[in-house]
Amino acid sequence: MTQDPSPFRLAYLTGVYPLASHTFIQREIAALRALGSEIAITSIRKPDAIELIGPEEEAARDETFYVLAAAKNPLHLLGAHAALFLHAPGRWLKTLRLALRTNRPGAKGMIWQLFYFLEAGVLARYLQQNRISHLHNHFADSSATVSMLASGLADIPYSFTLHGPTELFAPESWHMREKVARAALVVCISHFARSQVMLFSDPGDWHKLRIVHCGVTPARYADSAAPASSGMRLLFVGRLDPVKGLRVLFEAFEAARATQPDITLTVIGDGQDREWVEANAGRIGGIDVLGYKSQSEVAEALGQADVLVLPSFAEGVPVALMEAMVSRRPVIATRVGGVAELVEDGISGRMVAPGNAAALAEVMIDLAADPGARQQMGEAGRAKVCAEFDIDQEAIWLKALFEGTAGDSLRPVPEQAKD
Repeated sequence: MTQDPSPFRLAYLTGVYPLASHTFIQREIAALRALGSEIAITSIRKPDAIELIGPEEEAARDETFYVLAAAKNPLHLLGAHAALFLHAPGRWLKTLRLALRTNRPGAKGMIWQLFYFLEAGVLARYLQQNRISHLHNHFADSSATVSMLASGLADIPYSFTLHGPTELFAPESWHMREKVARAALVVCISHFARSQVMLFSDPGDWHKLRIVHCGVTPARYADSAAPASSGMRLLFVGRLDPVKGLRVLFEAFEAARATQPDITLTVIGDGQDREWVEANAGRIGGIDVLGYKSQSEVAEALGQADVLVLPSFAEGVPVALMEAMVSRRPVIATRVGGVAELVEDGISGRMVAPGNAAALAEVMIDLAADPGARQQMGEAGRAKVCAEFDIDQEAIWLKALFEGTAGDSLRPVPEQAKD
């Protein structure tokens, strides 16, 4: 009698998991599990306590296998590599040569690459012991290097999700061409991301580059309050990091308040710019800085806001914009990365050039004076997200890609928007 084949088991890897700014990965895993996927969660490092913003993050931490924590045990590290070498010495040596060939430039790059190889051995042994069929990694930087090496050591396929923009700042240094060539699948979150990785990969591998959106759960944001009839409550959600354009935001906000003094701004997030943000919030007035908030608290904050503003210098396709739009809130965003694939200027929000505080202030003033337009944009935004950025629909497509049943389509035709 023929035995049933082994079940298809996925492992997910990121550099640090969970992070407050990466809740979209948690949603993706939950959506895949709801479809029946078996998923083991792995991460290189443990998050800092500040990243554990709610019970969902604490639960995610508790079920995650942390590679670096295991590798710090010498017996565990040596045992993993010894088992891999004894089982397949040729494969172990071949992967070591791959590691030495794909290091980042300089002596420091070589040292880090050896660390990645050691970590990859610990991860590969974990994958073998847990009968993992496929390893998937979010982001294409150092954790994707570990994934590529672990794939070689464990002799299982791997894939990665390319977000941008960070991974695309130094694609040659991260050996993007090699990673794409060795991957079974490269998930790109937007047409823009796909086009950028096409620049740094062999055309013979372009068929692997498929588009799967990060997404949200529309039902979670269905009960937002009506927009204010006077004044305007702006909301920023994101890392307090220079790339997010916070200095431009504050300059524009201060200028807009000279004309519309009832405008307020709430800032949710944390990061290296926190001290500057708090100091200037006090100087300008009308700004509340709340730090990190849980997913439920962010949803609640969106329900009380009128407009989400994200004046970034570089982005992939920001999940914060999706959350606002599905909450029926118009957005103000910059024309960077894949943002235009989500936000339609004048339809679901307003787009401005990055770094242009004067243009940003003008848009704030216009929207503050027109609550009717804000409401129309909010409805259009929710329809867009429901049609193209629903995580449950994206997970169906992603699962088919992982299991090799998706066919040759670059991306499915969007379904009709569902409220």
